[in-house]
Amino acid sequence: MSMEITAWSALHHARNAKEGENPFSRETLGRIVRFARPHHRRILFFLLLSSVVAGLAVATPLLAGRVVDAIVGGASTGMVLGLAALIAGIALAEAAAGIATRALSARIGEGLILDLRTAVYDHVQRMPVAFFTRTRTGALVSRLNNDVIGAQRAFSGALSGVVSNLVTLLLTLVVMLTLSWQVTLLALALLPVFVLPARRMGTRLAAMEHERAAHNSAMSTRMTERFSAPGATLVKLFGRPAEESDEFAARARRVRDIGVRTAMLQHYFITALTLVSALALALVYGLGGFYALRGTLDPGSVVALALLLTRLYAPLTALASARVEVSSAVVSFQRVFEVLDLRPLIAERPRPTAVPAGGVSVEFDDVRFSYPSADKVSLASLEEVATLDRRGGEEVLHGVSFRAEPGQMIALVGSSGAGKSTVAQLVPRLYDTDSGAVRLAGTDVRDLSAESLRRTLGMVTQDGHLFHDTVRANLLLPRPDADDEELWDALRRARLDGLVAALPDGLDTVVGERGYRLSGGERQRLTIARLLLARPRVVILDEATAHLDSTSEAAVQEALAEALADRTSVVIAHRLSTVRAADQILVLEEGRIVERGTHAELLDLGGRYEELYRTQFSEQAEEDTSGALARAARD
Repeated sequence: MSMEITAWSALHHARNAKEGENPFSRETLGRIVRFARPHHRRILFFLLLSSVVAGLAVATPLLAGRVVDAIVGGASTGMVLGLAALIAGIALAEAAAGIATRALSARIGEGLILDLRTAVYDHVQRMPVAFFTRTRTGALVSRLNNDVIGAQRAFSGALSGVVSNLVTLLLTLVVMLTLSWQVTLLALALLPVFVLPARRMGTRLAAMEHERAAHNSAMSTRMTERFSAPGATLVKLFGRPAEESDEFAARARRVRDIGVRTAMLQHYFITALTLVSALALALVYGLGGFYALRGTLDPGSVVALALLLTRLYAPLTALASARVEVSSAVVSFQRVFEVLDLRPLIAERPRPTAVPAGGVSVEFDDVRFSYPSADKVSLASLEEVATLDRRGGEEVLHGVSFRAEPGQMIALVGSSGAGKSTVAQLVPRLYDTDSGAVRLAGTDVRDLSAESLRRTLGMVTQDGHLFHDTVRANLLLPRPDADDEELWDALRRARLDGLVAALPDGLDTVVGERGYRLSGGERQRLTIARLLLARPRVVILDEATAHLDSTSEAAVQEALAEALADRTSVVIAHRLSTVRAADQILVLEEGRIVERGTHAELLDLGGRYEELYRTQFSEQAEEDTSGALARAARD
């Protein structure tokens, strides 16, 4: 390794190491060992091979010195050629061992990344909905990417580096001291001139890199928000394009300036260290040559010492930063473990049961519920706040009880914030009750398996969420084995087959992020088609027509009639006209059922339902009158 490459290595280690809290707790290290246990054989072989490579690296300078001594001493041609052949053999062995080491490093590192990512992904999948409502998606994705890769460096980078550098350093020092302790001490005396600037300059460069990363992150966040369909629409409606451009350009210019300063600092640093290295090499040749002329040192030893000098600085510099580098990797492990330590609030029983066959009743038995506080479902680092919001825990449902018999429709109506959506979220067990029970076919949902719940329940929400994928992929989410005939049947029953058939690629047309290439009504009908394909026995509709125009609502209502036929259903409706046919209507206010009965019974009661109905339809009548007057004026 040349001295210039050594300088670059020193700069890299110092620049990328981060100082921080001491992460070396016994518990953390124990968890890391347990996580690495499946790879222990590869790790041991990897460390052994790294030591072999380090030993071979020291052997080459010694043989080069022997060649010089053989030439100066007038040895035979055969001996010189033999030494040269041995050097070539060691070079081949070093190359082969290096390739094997790299292959093992890649297998260990990538295997660890796979294990960590899979563990985090599976764990996050089990987290409650409250976790996702609080967590910034980018921060969570960073744990799966940056921190997992940082943890992987502990094995494929830092661990092997410490072992190989330590072996190389010890062997090099022993050999150099054996050849000439005076030259060795000279080399060690110059080491601070080499290492200290690397650490100081590395700190400055690291600070600049962190600032650049912060600006890049801010620009990425801004672009992500502004380039999404709703974000772009908002900017076009209310944004200030000139100010938006100026702010973005200011950050981009700062990134440019940091890049220029970084490049120049790197150049100055490398030039200075290369100069120091060259001077150190000159001193070795000078002192070694002096001893050689006096006959106290062989010429070959001078050459060997000069070559070993390059082998000395690299491991010493790397080891100087090893603790901080390993600390950074361990901190990455801690950040991954931090997510894994978040306990999911929804846990499946060790031996869960399945929903019985046949019709399914839905029952709420004195249900009380409070949304969990942030400290139970989130992390401050994932929300990117200094401290978590401690609010929460207030009861929002107070003794709610009702029962929907198989095939019946229960409608929930009431003011915004009354608890209707909360009731809907408890049925598929997106949350668990604080007390009381939610039962399907007489079985507590907490005793049912997640798979059985998914097969039994189907839910359509007001936003009609779709993935950025094809129509086919979005439909197949609940039933991946469905064939095209079943897909088209579901689309036909959702009154969407004509539209999909007219799309450029039919079922293989990409619907865009969150389905924004479709209208609101089309998105809702596609989610209803997905529900029809799933064939659930219980359907939950949460304001499925709340934000649709009258034409779209009519089409969606036809599709919903197909979805609700012969199924037990819990329907949350903003528009009371959609729940007239319900077998029972529950009026919720402030988390309590204040009225219950059929449409006619509640109107006769003259209570809260009658008030909601009268208010809503008087507003509708005013809208109809205004529309008629406007049409008459145009005519």
